[in-house]
Amino acid sequence: MSGNGASSSSLNMISGEDVVNNNLTALVVDDSPLLRLLHDIHLKKYGLKVQVAENGKVAVDLFHLGASFDLVLMDKEMPVMNGVEATKELRAMGVTSMIVGVTSKDGPGEQQAFMEAGLDYCFEKPLTPEIISILLEELNKHNKKD
Repeated sequence: MSGNGASSSSLNMISGEDVVNNNLTALVVDDSPLLRLLHDIHLKKYGLKVQVAENGKVAVDLFHLGASFDLVLMDKEMPVMNGVEATKELRAMGVTSMIVGVTSKDGPGEQQAFMEAGLDYCFEKPLTPEIISILLEELNKHNKKD
């Protein structure tokens, strides 16, 4: 699976029942209340415990306070601290969570700069239930290895 701008057409599709996991946690980081709500609803359908943050600084602060998440959905363009800065800071702190960039700018240069910050994957927003299902399957595979 390619993390560099992978699309749902290039990934194996799976059913939602295969990825439901009530032990997984997610942090949705986006300055758009609508997108935070949309991603929150999609993730909760799969049984995840979800928390939201309106910018990268809030996300970084949560980790500094001891919070941890299996999955972080990180918007690229946000006020206070953008997704690139937040991702770099989280990785520098040793955060190993799956961080998925979510951006409205889908150009290769945009995604490449975001990926280099330390993302695992990057997709155009909003994430579809199919993409979320694929990401959760990847998380489940990773968790089985631990």
